[in-house]
Amino acid sequence: MSKSWSHNRAVEHIDKKIADVKDITVKDYVRDMSLESIPTNVAYRVDGVHMYADIQNLEDMLNITHVEGTDCHKRTLRFLDQHYRAVKRILNRVDARRVDFHSQRLHSLFTKPYNSDTDAELKRVQRAVATAKLMIDVLAQTGDDDEQIPAAKLRIGIDTGLALAVNNGRKGNREPLFLGDPANHAAKLASNNSAKGIYLTNAARMAIGLTEKDAPEKAALTNEEIKDCQDAAKLDVTADEIVEEWREDLKNNPIGGYQFTRQTPPLCDMDISTLTPANSKRQEMVSLYADIDGFTAYVAEHIDDNAEDVVRTLHVIRAELERVVTSDFQGRRVRFIGDCVQALSCDGTAHTTDEQTTISESTRLAGALRSSFNLAIERLNAKDYETGELGLAIGFDIGPISVTRLGRQGDRVRCAIGRKVIESENRQCACSGVETAIGQAAYEAATDAVKDLFGKTRKIANLDYNEATEALADKGDESAKQARTEAYAGAPAIILADNREVRPYAITTAGESDNS
Repeated sequence: MSKSWSHNRAVEHIDKKIADVKDITVKDYVRDMSLESIPTNVAYRVDGVHMYADIQNLEDMLNITHVEGTDCHKRTLRFLDQHYRAVKRILNRVDARRVDFHSQRLHSLFTKPYNSDTDAELKRVQRAVATAKLMIDVLAQTGDDDEQIPAAKLRIGIDTGLALAVNNGRKGNREPLFLGDPANHAAKLASNNSAKGIYLTNAARMAIGLTEKDAPEKAALTNEEIKDCQDAAKLDVTADEIVEEWREDLKNNPIGGYQFTRQTPPLCDMDISTLTPANSKRQEMVSLYADIDGFTAYVAEHIDDNAEDVVRTLHVIRAELERVVTSDFQGRRVRFIGDCVQALSCDGTAHTTDEQTTISESTRLAGALRSSFNLAIERLNAKDYETGELGLAIGFDIGPISVTRLGRQGDRVRCAIGRKVIESENRQCACSGVETAIGQAAYEAATDAVKDLFGKTRKIANLDYNEATEALADKGDESAKQARTEAYAGAPAIILADNREVRPYAITTAGESDNS
């Protein structure tokens, strides 16, 4: 049986998920509330300061060698591991929480003091700025010349305001996810361009008495402005103390050598929760990002008057996208990054990746994700739930990718790195909410059918499962032809007026026949 998407399967799963979130409770977050393991039908309104720290020289590490072999991946993972340990130690000492550490991007949150008044917000922003400076100072010292690990170059973005905290993840990988303007704006500031420094949105600037800027992404805090925040925050730790503790921790809990083995396809069998440096995975595979376009604006519009529908929409769409990746196409969801799904796909054997099949199946996977997304919106709207003007932006590419977990035993975070991981995210970011884009490497290695589908721009609008499968099958793509043949065989027969029997392919994939 080939990988395939079914309208009926999708409807059944989406309707079940809608029923699971029929009753949603939204609470205001106050002291002593736990953000761990938030139930699916609960969300918290959290007033806090969000900080994103972007390590700007990750790509330099991945490109340290001409060929993307194991050496550059090992150094990059060690680079990330060392810096993650240092940053986690800082956050523990300043009473902030790590939200996510996604490759080069660290998201953290400051909620104390808990009050919603302007004085509490002032103190939170000052503490975030002081912590950002501490991170910069510490990570400037946490390189390793012997291992050819450079110091990290940081650009940090900070915003303040109200966000929705919901459950992020499945089973043993549960942690809070924050939806809304402050997390999104801080992330955009951090990843804006190559200039280092600490950058505040106008909301955060005003909270600490600074003037607004027409282009806050170009207005790094001055040394004097940072010093004022440090003096006010009075952090009870110095960079030298953190570095000394970090070095001692590395000595007592060494990272260990990275060892790679291949994951025999299908990737859905990969248990990321068991991976360690000595048990990491690496092979040629597709990295795919699918981002819910327009979601931040949708959250901002409804966070006060209809947060319940925001929570419903997010959980239903994400659960269905994950099902398509893991169940329909036997891929592996790496993580949810806000309203974005990061996934991996690979076809082949224990020894080799079948690149053309992997790319063809990933093209059809992208189409299936859009079909399920559109269907989820349709089913939510049928229940009179408000879904705003959302879309799905998809980008993917193929190349060597390493999958592991960083950090110490008991405090590890999952990580998938590779040049094409970065490129697939870049391709997704360049898409509108109706577009799917393929990276240059995947395009060059693809079948002629895939190349014809995406064209010279390597981007296509409104690519759903039917179109992807039919277009590829018509051009002789073997994966798509097999899927179409099996769909024909399983479709219910229709008896025409002349007693001929037909089995329209569209019935099993779109719920109704296009034949009339």
